[in-house]
Amino acid sequence: MAVFPQLRLRRLRRKEALRALVRETDIKVSNLIYPLFVVEGRGIRQEIESMPGIFRLSPDLLPPEVEEIAKLGIPAVLLFGIPQQKDEAASAAYHPEGIIPQAIKAIKHAVPELLVVTDVCLCEYTSHGHCGVVVDGEVDNDRTLPILAKTALAHAEAGADIVAPSDMMDGRVKAIREALDEKKFQHIPILAYAAKYASAFYGPFREAAGSTPQFGDRRSYQLDPTNVREALREVEQDINEGADMVMVKPALAYLDVIRRVRDSFNYPLAAYNVSGEYAMVKAAARQGWLDEKKIVMEILTAIKRAGADIILTYHAKDVSRWLNQ
Repeated sequence: MAVFPQLRLRRLRRKEALRALVRETDIKVSNLIYPLFVVEGRGIRQEIESMPGIFRLSPDLLPPEVEEIAKLGIPAVLLFGIPQQKDEAASAAYHPEGIIPQAIKAIKHAVPELLVVTDVCLCEYTSHGHCGVVVDGEVDNDRTLPILAKTALAHAEAGADIVAPSDMMDGRVKAIREALDEKKFQHIPILAYAAKYASAFYGPFREAAGSTPQFGDRRSYQLDPTNVREALREVEQDINEGADMVMVKPALAYLDVIRRVRDSFNYPLAAYNVSGEYAMVKAAARQGWLDEKKIVMEILTAIKRAGADIILTYHAKDVSRWLNQ
């Protein structure tokens, strides 16, 4: 076996062409999903203070946004809806003319080929901000399942390409799969937020979506950040219930979880580069403390290297421009 000086590993690092030739991990625009926040109304374009460059948009302003996204080569968007009215039953979540069905129709009319992924959860639609029906001060798992199923079905009927349950209720994938199949939507894939942790990295998102819990927290249904074996059980359960793709969220602080899921399951794996991760980079870059382009590409490379096939990221438009330069 060759050793130094015969073996010189630096030989393949001398020139960019050499480095590119042996590069093990590539970021591709075709693997990115761009999240969008959609609000009811008209003519609304509100920048989210803690997420510079990210906006809440009304459905009428979606066409130019998604046309730009498609031109950049980004294949898919993930929709989060923010309704005008909220109640304890999250009735706006599954209304056939609700904010997400409105958004889907606007996008499909403007750019039919763009994939539309819809977040299926109740936190944006409940008056209390929790991801399910609250009974006696606790989120009732089983009473939540039919509402999640109705929500996913409403999205599919409006033209969604993929539904993505993020609530972390036990049995939600099975309930959604059965509801979709019963109504002849067997072709709609489910991207399950299978390992979603109770993370402090969600802070800016909750501002963006207006989904902060009015009491307590979400630790009784989202994963404990200390656990990885439990995450693998969650992923396995979602796969057994019919998930076509699985997700780890957040990404950057959970690269080990992404790797464990990748090594354990031969399923398409997504990772969500969440709002807090985005906000930290933006804040530091604005202060001149780091090079935004270099740090973003390094972060996304780490996520891909850990094993993710798909990355959901608010950086997607910038990354596309950088890669296409």
